[in-house]
Amino acid sequence: MRRDGVWRTSSRSGGSGECVEVAGFADAVGVRDSKDRQGAELSFGLESWTRFVAAARAGQFDTPPLNPT
Repeated sequence: MRRDGVWRTSSRSGGSGECVEVAGFADAVGVRDSKDRQGAELSFGLESWTRFVAAARAGQFDTPPLNPT
């Protein structure tokens, strides 16, 4: 991730406007709602963000399929 403080939306967001934006800073990664850019921002340490991205890529947050009854 570039660490220039520029907010970016994922290229996989599909342009629907319902996504988050991230920005890399020297010591943290910022996350905010793309629909409310003046609203709250979350900040994560670099190590925490790296672990989160690795877990997401590994599918640890995927929703299991529903079991039909």
